[in-house]
Amino acid sequence: MLVLVGKDFACVKITGRANFSFSPDFKALLAGLAQKGYGHFIIDLSECMLMDSTFLGVLAGFGLKMNQADAANQRGIELFNPNARVVELLENLGALHLFKVITGALPLPGDVETCTPEPTHPTHEQITRTSLEAHQTLMAVHPDNVARFKDVTQFLAEDLKTLEKGV
Repeated sequence: MLVLVGKDFACVKITGRANFSFSPDFKALLAGLAQKGYGHFIIDLSECMLMDSTFLGVLAGFGLKMNQADAANQRGIELFNPNARVVELLENLGALHLFKVITGALPLPGDVETCTPEPTHPTHEQITRTSLEAHQTLMAVHPDNVARFKDVTQFLAEDLKTLEKGV
């Protein structure tokens, strides 16, 4: 992940495949940036080939949170140059409305700095919890997703209980 920050602005570049193992770090990064007061986010997807449902759920969850927190300004999250497959996935899961899609040249202000996020090295339990929450978010975003992810969330919930017990 490459992160650029400016005054009230953060840009996170995702490259390659965005999947479940990457999701806890991405979620922690976004939460940390929001907590520091950044209110305008651009997620640069110009080099992101594909997203799995966990990553999409984390992204959708952050989109929901930002839209609720910033309903008046509606700055929230912009997705920069997502490929057609990513846009199709977001649309099919009923989450595209949470984002503004922009294409063309990346609109960066002049006062940006690069920051390097520290990887968190998530445990199996943290990955499972993030995946469960992401799929629950997708089910809450659109009713059609309940049928898609009901079995997945049930499996993840059972797996998480086992991990929490230390079995």
